[in-house]
Amino acid sequence: MVLPFGYCEIILAAICYYCLSVFRQRHAMIFEWPLVGMLPALLRRVSRIHDLCIHVLSRTGGTFLVKGPRFLHMDMLGTVDPADIHHIMSSNFLNFPKGEEFKEIFELLGDGIFNSDYELWKSHRKLINALISNMNFLRFIAKMNREKVAKGLIPVLDYVASTGVVVDIQDVFQRLTFDTTCMFVTGYDPGCLSVDFKDVPFSRAMDEAEEAIFSRHILPKNVWKLQRWLGVGKEKKLKEARETLDDVIEGLISRKRKDLSEGIVSKDDSKGIDILTSLITCEPECFGDGFKYDDKFLRDTILNLMIAGRDTTSSSLTWFLWLVITHPNVEKKIREEIKAIIPTSEMKSFKLFETEETNKLVYLHAAFCEALRLYPPVPFQHKAPVQPDVLPSGHRVYPNMKIMFSLYAMGRMKTIWGDDSWEFKPERWISDKHMIRHEPSYKFLSFNAGPRTCIGKHVAFTQIKAVGATILHNYKFEMEEGHVVAPNVSVILYMKHGLKVRVACRWA
Repeated sequence: MVLPFGYCEIILAAICYYCLSVFRQRHAMIFEWPLVGMLPALLRRVSRIHDLCIHVLSRTGGTFLVKGPRFLHMDMLGTVDPADIHHIMSSNFLNFPKGEEFKEIFELLGDGIFNSDYELWKSHRKLINALISNMNFLRFIAKMNREKVAKGLIPVLDYVASTGVVVDIQDVFQRLTFDTTCMFVTGYDPGCLSVDFKDVPFSRAMDEAEEAIFSRHILPKNVWKLQRWLGVGKEKKLKEARETLDDVIEGLISRKRKDLSEGIVSKDDSKGIDILTSLITCEPECFGDGFKYDDKFLRDTILNLMIAGRDTTSSSLTWFLWLVITHPNVEKKIREEIKAIIPTSEMKSFKLFETEETNKLVYLHAAFCEALRLYPPVPFQHKAPVQPDVLPSGHRVYPNMKIMFSLYAMGRMKTIWGDDSWEFKPERWISDKHMIRHEPSYKFLSFNAGPRTCIGKHVAFTQIKAVGATILHNYKFEMEEGHVVAPNVSVILYMKHGLKVRVACRWA
């Protein structure tokens, strides 16, 4: 059968149009398939998710709608637009809680501060703020940090330097912050940071749980729930990790109650008390109406604080050190600044640094801010509107629609930080009066923004600056030749392969 000439033209035009559409889609930023949307393309590139966010958001004005399978209602709006973020985090805060889906994804955290909304969140924040601003606690944390650096970190670095072995300094920092966080939250030192580098199941369980939680952001809910029901894949690891975390925390709570009843620990310790002691010995009226005071409340609070203290601080220290040792000019300026605050007699000798001294180190503080800008410990944030809304960028959002902030991409946006946004440049944080320049939290989101701004920011800076000054004044670090540095894919931004370095004492 021969088709009339006019029909041939129509068919040929249709074929050409189809081929052109496919060509355009395949050369688009994220290919959109019929029915399943952009999910296959997203899953295929999940190992390079940070680069994908930069690529897409820098070319779309900072906000982009990722279309999911139509039948699963998985549309997700990604944004780094400061105006959108300010709207969501501050000016229209009540319409953008964490939401039920967030709580379901992060169910491991229970009803702790990171998962809670509204009145429960307010009660958590009020209680924790009162605990960590208490003078007894501040004295305790200052003493504890100094002792752990002196008796834990320094012996490990001295050992590594004397033996000449290559060490994963990321692992060292994770052990350091695990110990310190465990101490200020529970009062007990697990002794994770030692020259024998013993296995720590609790710490390993936290890492595995965080990777599984990240995968829940990408996979359709029905898929990860099926995996959980079947007990396979990352959901199996998450279940095992939760059991480990719960067992350890339950043991710590029981031990604390026993020590309190036997007088081994006192709630009136003049040297300072840990958070768990304060929580157990608080009068019921301290908690307000938002809490059901039981072991689950203690478990959720401890786990939330453990993750906040261990992960964010060790991530910050790791990326900071890598950036400094790969930028010799910055390293030189930090050492010169440290030298300027040290008495002449102590310039070429081993030294630990106190808070009063590190508060004078403006350039060091700026270098940490710059490291946090480029490598934020929590690279993504997730919100969901309660009511329909229109963002300042003009995008419409609806209830249960995911809104994702890519903090990693945000730090590299030329529209936000200028043409040198990819450069590690501490000077951008220093004002003409040689003080730290303030940047709006909706632009520099590493410590969150609006009412949910991190209440532990001061404590975090106190610890990382003391560690940073101590290690850079006393040691030299050199990366192992051929070591590849790349970010992992998890809810916490670590280095995928660790940070392998050689260490040498400067005053040997």
